[in-house]
Amino acid sequence: MTSALSIRSLNVRLGARDVLRDVSFDLQPGEFVGLLGPNGAGKSTLLKAVMGLIRREGDMSVFGRSLDGLSPSERARELSYLPQEREVNWPVSVRALIDLGRSPHRTGFTGPSTKDRNAVSAAIAAMDLEELQERSALELSGGERARVLIARALAQETPLLLTDEPAAGLDPAHQISLMSTFHGLAREGRTVLASLHELTLAGQWCDRVILIADGSIVAEGGPDAVLTPANLATVYGVRAQISVNSDGLSVVPTGLI
Repeated sequence: MTSALSIRSLNVRLGARDVLRDVSFDLQPGEFVGLLGPNGAGKSTLLKAVMGLIRREGDMSVFGRSLDGLSPSERARELSYLPQEREVNWPVSVRALIDLGRSPHRTGFTGPSTKDRNAVSAAIAAMDLEELQERSALELSGGERARVLIARALAQETPLLLTDEPAAGLDPAHQISLMSTFHGLAREGRTVLASLHELTLAGQWCDRVILIADGSIVAEGGPDAVLTPANLATVYGVRAQISVNSDGLSVVPTGLI
């Protein structure tokens, strides 16, 4: 099977600091993978490197095609990206903002097709935004704005979705709904890579997790194999209570090492 995303020997140096060092991994079609690690571990840098937003060394390919060989429009049809920043500076409606996610699928100044409208409506429903879709994007709360930008990425309908802390700022109900949406995308055959700080969400919803610290991969595998007391102590410097129930793996930090 051709990997959805293949990364080999990824290195990123910012200023005098090596932010990522010899990072290699593969994502398969139909996987929801959590990218975990403390602040400053290199998670955001990794996602930006994949998107071509920063200089890097190493080889990366999407569905067997080198990322370096893709044009911006081709890249936008293969990958969608939700950055950590949640800025909105356009006085447009929520629906119009989400519709921008369909831009890679249009040519010239053509209006939205039926497929475009359906994709936008599905994204609005997935993020529980029906009652907000005609509101100005400048009038939203932080959590509402986050859901709108996630919906824009969903509307792009790419086979590979990269998200940086998508659950940040969401209330518990919308966090669970978001994880369910990502899990559903993976079951449809798409691939999701999400940087997360919410360890229990990763333990309950991700098919696989990649744990990084100081710019390198520490552990990779199923949540139960990676989210262990020893790994959490080493990477986060915390003691944690870990339990398994019908909902999956739960991780509760209980103190500092």
